[in-house]
Amino acid sequence: MPPAPGFQRDARHGIVYIVGAGPGPADLLSLRALDRIQRAEVVVHDRLVGDEVMALLPQAAQRIYVGKASGRHVMPQEQIHAVLVEHARAGRCVVRLKGGDPHIFGRGGEEVQAMQAAGIACEVVPGISAANGCAAVAGIPLTHRDLARTCTLLPGHLADRSADLDWASLARPGQTLVFYMGVERVAHIATQLMAHGMPEQTPAAIVRDGTRATEEVLATGLAALAHMAPAHGPRPGLLIVGQTVGLSPHYRTTGPSPVRR
Repeated sequence: MPPAPGFQRDARHGIVYIVGAGPGPADLLSLRALDRIQRAEVVVHDRLVGDEVMALLPQAAQRIYVGKASGRHVMPQEQIHAVLVEHARAGRCVVRLKGGDPHIFGRGGEEVQAMQAAGIACEVVPGISAANGCAAVAGIPLTHRDLARTCTLLPGHLADRSADLDWASLARPGQTLVFYMGVERVAHIATQLMAHGMPEQTPAAIVRDGTRATEEVLATGLAALAHMAPAHGPRPGLLIVGQTVGLSPHYRTTGPSPVRR
């Protein structure tokens, strides 16, 4: 398959496609992402890429797993850069396959910088992010003219006690907050938001395995959610806080059980 328009390859220089695989199901891939995946000679992939997407890779493509979980990194980021550069310099078509969107907490920007510094041709293919994909299927608009004029995306680890977040600003009404990997720290996040003025009955939700067949949604008031939150585990999960959560069909004012699709 020839290289994508606008990019030149020769026997000495390959190309790196940094591709967003979306939140899981293959039918949420963009057509461009599917095209680049089908060109791959080497695939460097993350932990959260869905099995359906992995099944679309060319059989002959070399697969290199570089997944990251909390406190457990198979390969440091600098080594991932080196792997991409090595295979591209060997003249190969390399796909760096990431769950969600590469530029939303996916280190895609760092990888683009590394390819530019090495003189490697690089293209970023956006994907449906975990935030908009998981919120949409859970019936939660991230913005709404009457309820949420802004949306703030935060990585959950920034909610650690050592982080200097502007909790007073985050607790203000009229916005939606999305904490990636927020399940582990939901109690601390809720405590901080309520201590800075957010009402304890503010709608909030935990969405685990969003968009997948194993999806679970737990949606209720913030204080109740913090008390009822499931134990943190290997499954990816988002914490979403704001009035738009109250529009979800999963939302209950009294403590619900997790809703499975």
